[in-house]
Amino acid sequence: MGFLKQIFTWWDGATIGTSLHVRRNGRQVGSDDLGNVYYEAKKGGRRFVLYNGPNDASRIPPEWFSWLHHQIDGLPDESLPPAPKFLRAPTGNRTGTPDAYKPSGALDRGGQRAAASGDYEAWTPDQA
Repeated sequence: MGFLKQIFTWWDGATIGTSLHVRRNGRQVGSDDLGNVYYEAKKGGRRFVLYNGPNDASRIPPEWFSWLHHQIDGLPDESLPPAPKFLRAPTGNRTGTPDAYKPSGALDRGGQRAAASGDYEAWTPDQA
């Protein structure tokens, strides 16, 4: 099923047609820690990424995002200063996964929240 999946699905990595087009019309300029590979068009200066896994823009590190969107001219390793030590590695989009943030009043967590001072009081037509 892997070959058919690679032909017809675009959301889980590049299709065969996309891969061939990018490799034929572009030159590889680098890759990141997640295995994404970055290309620049031989003509016209367009920039591409072939994802290693699902096509999710949140899986592009900030330095490569800057390069893809022409915010910096050179490659990230050459153009940017080293990252500060306090920075954490970026995380992917967790929406819709078991790791998604759920506040205390969320239905997934029982739908109950602690009462707050000055809590909401519903309006009734009997009130003036």
